[in-house]
Formats: sequence, structure tokens, C-alpha cells
Amino acid sequence: MAAKSARKSAPAKSKSATPRKPRRKKAEPKSRGLSAAEVASEAVAFPDTLLQAVREDGGQVLSVYRDPLGGHPVVFAVLPIDKVEPTPYQRDLSEPHVKRLATAMERLDRFLDPVIAVRMNGRYWTPNGNHRLNASKLLGAKSIVALLLPDEDVAYQILALNTEKAHNLKERSLEVIRMARGLVGANRQGKESAFSHLFEEPSFLTLGAAYEKRPRFSAGAYHPFVKVVDGFQDVPLAQALAVRDAQAEQLLELDDAVVAVVNALKERGLQSPYLKNFVVARLNFLRFRKDGPPPTFETTVRRMLTSALRFNVDKVRREDIGRMGGGPMEPDEEQA
Repeated sequence: MAAKSARKSAPAKSKSATPRKPRRKKAEPKSRGLSAAEVASEAVAFPDTLLQAVREDGGQVLSVYRDPLGGHPVVFAVLPIDKVEPTPYQRDLSEPHVKRLATAMERLDRFLDPVIAVRMNGRYWTPNGNHRLNASKLLGAKSIVALLLPDEDVAYQILALNTEKAHNLKERSLEVIRMARGLVGANRQGKESAFSHLFEEPSFLTLGAAYEKRPRFSAGAYHPFVKVVDGFQDVPLAQALAVRDAQAEQLLELDDAVVAVVNALKERGLQSPYLKNFVVARLNFLRFRKDGPPPTFETTVRRMLTSALRFNVDKVRREDIGRMGGGPMEPDEEQA
């Protein structure tokens, strides 16, 4: 009995070997940035060329100030609404959200949340105001108020500030792969790994490429293992995109095999919103991996594909799926 008791009292092993990030220390109060007077001070070289361009474009400069954190110049301007457009890589527009927003704005009879914008070839890209922009257009607005930033590169970085908004996996992945393609289209040089601060996670690039090919792709089932075996490519960005497209094709091939297993389980009368997650979890041999570097993406997907093609649905019990459970699914996912 003593031995049995000792075994019970032994500490449980951690389920995750991923080290926790160090806790961020709170900064000393008022230790960084500018005072109110410094923000409003004109003792700084403001972007006169940009100010003139705004006026030539039919807009008006309302004010110029320095942002209170880094002291960077910001132009508070009102722009002709027909010259403002979303960046080509951000989340897809939600028409219901636009209509709800337009209704709220019309009821209040005010537009109180300026968009952020950068000037690109005589147009104004807004990397975080697409729904506000379209709601204003729906209401027939002539102009829109914007915080105009002189640095064009901010258009590629501003999405990092949108972390408080509920991007689901599909939206985030599509944003990232579109951003990568936009950087290549703008002839930006450098390896993919050099842009890791913009892309956040390498798996978003692969999953985004898969979503481009298959909009109803259920990435949530694959994300847990993809983020383990995927990594930023140490090759030029254009070359890395070819790798992402190839990885997406491999992932979709695996998805086809998984869908076939899911359909076979349904034919046996097994029903669950988590059938695909259940099958992928069964195929995911990485859950048995001990310490050491993970296998390559291609090796992992190929091994899982082989297992999917050999999957014996007759051995699956209803209670096995019942124990699967799981968190909430992505709203756009289709459990085939």
C-alpha cells in the first residue's frame, strides 16, 4: 500500500515541453515617451512633402504631432474617401459587420475613430480601418479622418497592433500570406526569416497558402502540428513563397485523405463536430515525440498521409470520439 500511495503522490509530468516566455516586467511610471507638451511641440522636422501631397490630393491637414511613445511624426488629416482603400493583404471584409457599424454610426451621427493610413502612389492605404471605411462609404460619406503616417513600411507592421481584435486562424493566416506576396510584389529584398517580426508565426504562411487554394480548409485541426514542424525559410522571400505553396499542396493532400476517413466514420453512424480533429489527432505521431528536434514538415505530412490511407475506421469506438471534446471550432471551418 505504501508503494501504491507513493506512486499516487508523485508529481505529474507537464503536458507541454514548450518553455514559458519570461514574464514582462512593468515599466516604471512615466519613464518612457514624451510629455504632453513635447507631443504638441513643433520643434521637429515634420514631413512637408507629405503635407503638400495631402493638399494636392484634395485632402486637408488638421494637425501634426508626435506620437507619445516613440516621438514619430503623425499627420492628422481628412482625406477624400474615394482615395482611401484597404491594404491588399488584410482580413476579408465582413458585410454583416459593415452594416452593423454603419447602423451604429448613423444612429450616433458621428465618425469618431480615425483610420490609420499611409500614402502609396497617390492613394491612401489603411491597414486597420477597412470596416470603418466601408461603413462610411455605405452611408455616403465624402471624406474620412485619418492618422497619416509618413513611413510606408508601417503598412506592413501595423497589423501587429491589431492583436486585441479577434482574428481567427483563417483571417490571420490570409493576412500573413497576402502580406508576404505584397512584399514580393513591392520588390522587397531579403530572406523570409528577416521578416519574421511581421509574420509572427511560420505556420500562418503555410496555412494561408492552403486557405488561398481551399477557402473552406479546416486549418484548426492541423495547426497544432504544423506550428511544431514549420519554420521560417532562410531563402529569399520570393523563393520561400514557392516553398509555402508546395507545403500547402502537401497539407491539402493530407486533408483529402482525412476527409475520406471522416466520411467513412460518418457512414458507420459516428457523428461529432470534432471528427476531423479526432482523426488528425490520431494521425499526429508527434504527440509521442520526446525531447529533440522535430522532423521536417514534409516528413511529418508524408508519414501522417500514409497513416491516413491505412486508417482502420472499424477500430474507432463512439466513446473514443466522445473523449475527444475540444475547444470551439473556427466559425468558417467545415468538418467534412
